[in-house]
Amino acid sequence: MVSVLVVEDEELIASFLVKGLRAHGYGVVWVRSGREALNRVAGADISLVILDLGLPDLDGLEVLQALRQRGGDVPVLVLSARARVADRVKGLNLGADDYLVKPFAFEELLARVRANLRPRGRDAPDTLLRVSGIHIDLLLREVTVDGRPVSLSAREFSLLKAFATHPRQVLSRQELLSIAWGMQFDTRTNLVDVYVRYLRRKLGEHIIETVHGVGYRLRDEPGTIAEVRPEPFA
Repeated sequence: MVSVLVVEDEELIASFLVKGLRAHGYGVVWVRSGREALNRVAGADISLVILDLGLPDLDGLEVLQALRQRGGDVPVLVLSARARVADRVKGLNLGADDYLVKPFAFEELLARVRANLRPRGRDAPDTLLRVSGIHIDLLLREVTVDGRPVSLSAREFSLLKAFATHPRQVLSRQELLSIAWGMQFDTRTNLVDVYVRYLRRKLGEHIIETVHGVGYRLRDEPGTIAEVRPEPFA
């Protein structure tokens, strides 16, 4: 999971950011101070830093400068009430990848998060999955079907990813719960069935096949059959 480090000492703003990012499927770590931020970036797999400048111990620009002096190349999105052009220029010159002024619209922040998470350079890892006309961007958490954008919830996206990384493989409900959401199997839950229905409505009824008595699988070629019954043993 993509991990975003939120460096913000104002609890209301931090809570807003954490809830919003998690609702869109991102893992989020929240710290209140510059020193905590530097320790977290050094010791954890952080994909992006959202950095406030008015921190209680170090100025955010000091944090940014220290991070770059250490050779860290994690993308940094500065989120600050300092709106002067000189402040924005200084932040970008010190190594910020982006700069957003408070107050802000969450939709814009989310777009900037996605933009700064895009792989860079020729050696960037391939984070695209393609199956049955579906294109899945694992970093940006974006899905298109035959070129048409499809909006998925975090849980829907995780289930689709589980299917797409196991094309044509029949997965039981227990396996899907574990792979997609890290949950233990509960015979009383129909969670997988409910979200399979959601995905079929959004992606196409033929995309996910039901193998009766076993589970589900994702087709890796165009088709129109939504359900298949396994052949009986001889």
